[in-house]
Amino acid sequence: MATTDHPPSRLRAWMLEGLSDMGKGVQQAPQAAPEPAHEGQRWWRVMCLTGVDYFSTLGYQPGIAALAAGLLSPVATLVLVVVTLAGALPVYRRVAAESPHGEGSIAMLERLLSFWQGKLFVLTLLGFAATDFLITITLSAADASTHLVENPHLTGVLQNQQMLITLLLVALLGAVFLKGFLEAVGVAVALVGVYLVLNAVVVVVGLWHVMTAGQVVTDWSHALTAEHGNVFAMVGVALLVFPKLALGLSGFETGVAVMPHVRGNPDDTEERPTGRIRDTRKLLTTAALIMSVFLIATSFITTLLIPAKEFKAGGQANGRALAYLAHEYLGNAFGTVYDISTIAILWFAGASAMAGLLNLMPRYLPRYGMAPHWARAVRPMVIVFTLIGFLVTWIFDANVDKQGGAYATGVLVLISSAAIAVTIAARKAGQRGWTVAFGSIAAVFLYTTVANVVERPDGVKIGACFIVGIILVSLLSRLARSFELRVTGVTLDPMAERFVRDMASRRIRLIANKPGLRDKAEYRDKVEQIRQDNDIPATEDFVFVEVTVTDPSEFEAGLTVRGEVLHNRYRVLSLESASVPNALAALLLHIRERTGCTPHIYFEWTEGNPFANFLRFFLFGQGEVAPVTREVLREAEPDRAKRPRVHTG
Repeated sequence: MATTDHPPSRLRAWMLEGLSDMGKGVQQAPQAAPEPAHEGQRWWRVMCLTGVDYFSTLGYQPGIAALAAGLLSPVATLVLVVVTLAGALPVYRRVAAESPHGEGSIAMLERLLSFWQGKLFVLTLLGFAATDFLITITLSAADASTHLVENPHLTGVLQNQQMLITLLLVALLGAVFLKGFLEAVGVAVALVGVYLVLNAVVVVVGLWHVMTAGQVVTDWSHALTAEHGNVFAMVGVALLVFPKLALGLSGFETGVAVMPHVRGNPDDTEERPTGRIRDTRKLLTTAALIMSVFLIATSFITTLLIPAKEFKAGGQANGRALAYLAHEYLGNAFGTVYDISTIAILWFAGASAMAGLLNLMPRYLPRYGMAPHWARAVRPMVIVFTLIGFLVTWIFDANVDKQGGAYATGVLVLISSAAIAVTIAARKAGQRGWTVAFGSIAAVFLYTTVANVVERPDGVKIGACFIVGIILVSLLSRLARSFELRVTGVTLDPMAERFVRDMASRRIRLIANKPGLRDKAEYRDKVEQIRQDNDIPATEDFVFVEVTVTDPSEFEAGLTVRGEVLHNRYRVLSLESASVPNALAALLLHIRERTGCTPHIYFEWTEGNPFANFLRFFLFGQGEVAPVTREVLREAEPDRAKRPRVHTG
């Protein structure tokens, strides 16, 4: 194992607390006692956990709908509800069945592609996911600050301080995670329960005022007819503006991500969590129905009761339409309570998004070798995400409307990818009807995504920045970690064990051989060449080691070694790995640990340009095998006396 000369500072130790060290040698996984089963929570409680993100959009969705569709806001919102219930809901019910451990649609698509194209595809989706979650943090904080600034009791004190307040809220969120954050379902239940009750009161009072003031409905219908002519024209325009309302679809990806917290049946297993899937589907359906009712009702009352000018930038209803009604019709005391509830749930929505980021990125990037070593620790990543949150807040001027495009882009790309994933899953299952249905839904979401990008390109621009940043940092990280030993464990079959025991009685000499025809002449000639190149007596015996490269884009995996005797004479250890040098280094260290002897391995020099050979190693797992194997061993074992010997002739 590698050692450090100086103990880490307290700050470094605190920052990297909880860091999962990959290790500088081959470690055999101990036979740990099985962990007790995680009981989880009732599905409706977990619904509140995802609801802090989903339901909190009521804080700004009615205002965004009014800005996008004007008088047509209720009709456009009705289109959104239809797409939610007939599109997003069935898609994510299928995602829940296909990835019951919270992997989501990204994992479904990851299984369809291998090698580098699969990795780059996943990194692209992670870029949009980062856009979704980070904009959730900044947009929610901006809307929370809007509710504070526009509160009648505070507007005189906090006027023109929205940027500062938003930055403070983002910083506070980061501070909570630096301290240590554990999602409390009970807090989510309380926040969602109070928030929905207060919204229900506002909706009932708003509907009462609409019903008792008959001219409001009449004026609205006359204005709508005069502006759009007939019902078909209204529906057509509503379909065109629908992409701007896509924020109302957020929350489904989070709903699947929290699946591991759902308590299923007592007889559920990790392979067949039937109860968890059933209850997660209940969660998704119930959340979608509740949200649909509130979306329709709130868009209706806000459009009819709030003057259009108040929705615009600088207006009292901008980013806080329901809060405007709460103050207007229920008094400033109730309005302040509503503001506090909205600020709390919006802030907690940011916490949920931060937790999603911290769970999502380490799930993929370290496994690909595409993250700095410290990315496994929570606190450094919290600082990175918080600083990016500051930057995004500054770029968008802490404005809810300006961030809507970027948020919608992230949401729509993830939903579109989910629709495509379930379409492919249905096709592979031979379900023609579902394939057509999901394919149609995917087409709708793809259209919506494209329309949103065309209308508001800032969303895809910020998404592209995240994608480029993730890919660039990932490739640089993988390059920096090229010589890191990344085999998680070595397992020998009985014949390989026998070879190792036999070698321990004399000097251990291995020959690295690239398998060809595997005929008798290949092994005979190889032995003779190694003897001549290294001046080894004929009395010395050898064991061949052959590595077959599987998926070179994979970074870390276990190693299984098979032993066989070919042509009744030549002993061969066969391995499969993503990287030839790493597999050989791991095997040498394992043999050293098992036998207590220093093994020797013999190579031929690789012909060709060294730089081109290194690129072959970096991208395809083979190339400069001899020097790279030696370098991996040097990093894994700093003690030269204990290091396995590498010979090249």
